[in-house]
Amino acid sequence: MQARIGTVAFCLAVVAFGGEARAQAWPQQPIKIVVGLAAGGLTDTITRIIAQPMSERLGQPVVVENRPGAAGTIAAEAVARGPADGYTLVMGNLPQMVIIPALSGTRYDPVKDFAPISIVGSNPFVLCVNAKLPVKTLAEFIAYVRERPGQMSYGSGGIGNGTHLSMAYFLKLAGLDMIHVPYKGGAPAMGDLIAGHVPAMFASSSDALPQVKAGAIRALAVSGPERSQKIPDVPTVSELGFPKFKTITWNGLMAPVATPKDVINRLAAEVAHAVKDTKVVEHMGNQGIDPIGNSPDEFLSAIKADVVLWTEAVAVAGVKEK
Repeated sequence: MQARIGTVAFCLAVVAFGGEARAQAWPQQPIKIVVGLAAGGLTDTITRIIAQPMSERLGQPVVVENRPGAAGTIAAEAVARGPADGYTLVMGNLPQMVIIPALSGTRYDPVKDFAPISIVGSNPFVLCVNAKLPVKTLAEFIAYVRERPGQMSYGSGGIGNGTHLSMAYFLKLAGLDMIHVPYKGGAPAMGDLIAGHVPAMFASSSDALPQVKAGAIRALAVSGPERSQKIPDVPTVSELGFPKFKTITWNGLMAPVATPKDVINRLAAEVAHAVKDTKVVEHMGNQGIDPIGNSPDEFLSAIKADVVLWTEAVAVAGVKEK
């Protein structure tokens, strides 16, 4: 009997040691980060900024693979259905993981099918107006629009875009009526805002900040929970009387849901370390991005909160596809 117990104990020890050895051995091959958008965009840029410092510390190449199509949903689904071994990750972003599932549905669930690793960086939207519009504060903007119901327009980067939904959601909370003018991206919308063809829009901070600093447009408020370090004098929408309004866009590493927890934690630690590097911080700052590097649990909580918020924003905007 004692011999049998000893044999069982030995086997359990071997299994435990084997599992620990496998965990310690990771990574043993290159790690691939799939980007669901074309090279040169913001998500691609963020991925490439952190790939090098992560590679140096992990001791393996971190390769960026662009797999564009269907606004990133093709790449997300491929990774979700791929091997859960920590060698294939996706750089998720807000539209791909939250807005598109709320708009039209996807064959993946952002909560059930992925293991969040860490948000690499985020940036708020900025409520901007043409420099000649006679308003300098959010209160003045609200009063100005309220006196002209259904007469003023606002631009966006496209129907269902984060800039569109942020404005639609804000207008609902403020009880305002404006006409939506969608563009094929943030850049042409910003161009028409500067030219005065549309008087206002919520723009991504990467699009807005250079123009604000140049005096081409005026920033009235930022959409995030805190003021932006880039424009600290500009208050948040939340602190100006709309505590429910907090919208940001983010990019974060995600893996298939069954990826071992120790691998997820190691990757999260490497992201957290990478975003503290002075060069990384500088490069992200040049893109209007705030480095984050939060924990997997914090990232999961953020996704769940965003699913609730953006689902409501989609309903408010009336753009859900049937």
